[in-house]
Amino acid sequence: MRSLALTRPRVPVMEHLTALLVLAFVFLAAQVASAQARPDSFADLAERLSPSVVNISTSQTVERPQGGPNVPQVPEGSPFEDLFRDFFDQNGRPQGPREVQSLGSGFVVSAEGFVVTNNHVIADADEIQVNFPDGTSLVATLVGTDPKTDIALLKVEPTSPLPFVQFGDSDISRVGDWVLAIGNPFGLGGSVSAGIISARNRDIQAGPYDDFIQTDAAINRGNSGGPLFNMDGEVIGVNTAIISPSGGSIGIGFSVPANLAKNVVAQLQEFGETRRGWLGVRIQEVTDELGEALGLDKASGALVADVSPGGPAEAAGIEAGDVILKFDGRNVDQMRDLPRMVAETPVGKAVRVVIFRKGKTQTVKVDLGRLEGSVADGGSVAPSQDGSGSGEADTALSSLGLSLRPLSDSARREFSIGDDVSGVLISSVEPGGSAAEEGVAPGDVIVEVGQEPVSSPAEVSARVEDAKNAEPPRKSVLFLIQSGPDLRFVPLKISG
Repeated sequence: MRSLALTRPRVPVMEHLTALLVLAFVFLAAQVASAQARPDSFADLAERLSPSVVNISTSQTVERPQGGPNVPQVPEGSPFEDLFRDFFDQNGRPQGPREVQSLGSGFVVSAEGFVVTNNHVIADADEIQVNFPDGTSLVATLVGTDPKTDIALLKVEPTSPLPFVQFGDSDISRVGDWVLAIGNPFGLGGSVSAGIISARNRDIQAGPYDDFIQTDAAINRGNSGGPLFNMDGEVIGVNTAIISPSGGSIGIGFSVPANLAKNVVAQLQEFGETRRGWLGVRIQEVTDELGEALGLDKASGALVADVSPGGPAEAAGIEAGDVILKFDGRNVDQMRDLPRMVAETPVGKAVRVVIFRKGKTQTVKVDLGRLEGSVADGGSVAPSQDGSGSGEADTALSSLGLSLRPLSDSARREFSIGDDVSGVLISSVEPGGSAAEEGVAPGDVIVEVGQEPVSSPAEVSARVEDAKNAEPPRKSVLFLIQSGPDLRFVPLKISG
């Protein structure tokens, strides 16, 4: 009888090691692919992109100022009068017009010779010269400018196709991504600097559509109008501004995002001007207090303070007091998002707008108009006026820190209020009260309380009492106030 022995197959040690090495390699490759590693060098990228980045030089003839803060003022009739005049007027020769030159950067976006730069680089220039890295210089013509985004488009006439770069998708750029800036700082053409995106969506109060990319790549005077590249060699920004007490780079530079710039460039190339959408509303920020007074779950969107008569919003049924939450499928997280969304939308497009009105959301369809120079979608508030009582009986609302008076003919004359304004006059404001904290001033007119019209101090007082006695009690009351020519919503906290 034979016995059978069971044996385990023997796997060579080298096969184990090979399998482990393969797994390790796959893991490392995945890690590298999942994150943008620091490049060993930017040399190849800089060499490929630099021929498309140009130097912009301009010249302008200006009148010389007559004297100035640096010229000593000598009393008339002084024995030194002639001496000083000869010295500061260059031996008595007349100080006529002089030529001023400036330098900036730009980049070629088509083989035919279209060049993008900043508006402030070429503003008021008599002549614009585009200087290429190979030493070629061409006179440029101005195709169009957009001061609101500080973008300008130039055109040169090359004898052969030019190397050019393309815009990328700036929306997918992330904080921490590597970027490359090429430009002409202090007249030193072809300078390259590298850094990362430090922040997105910066509002530096430069214009109505601020949405800057912040970078720590060195940007100095002369870099204005130059490109900010991603690691694929695409333009994701137009370098425009820096923060610097000294005038040199301290690592805080700002670029117009490509997705904003390329729409402007396309319109300038096609029309020679921008053609922006127009909604026809005046808007203001939704603060926490306003959000609570309106009944919103969170403070977001853009509050409609006023609707332009005959505008697209009025035709669509949008009213003062509505909060715009979505525009054309995009969330309006902050008030300042809406003007940019509207401006980027083609004129005449029918868009769906989601609004919040008296506790409910609804969708309206708006056919956008064209934004003209005399109108704007914004949230500006006119300066307040100061005034004093006229002797008429006032109604004090101590819980809000203000006093009210009927809007009589004498009140209209005292505070220069037009006949087309209706409501209740604010006759005085208590320092340190809720109304004063919100910038309410004597002479302002309360048009609505709780989104309902009011015509007497008694109605205002009753609405405030209703809010105090509500279940649960309201912490603030929403007022619509006419301040000068403008309307704005103001949440006033109820004290006591």
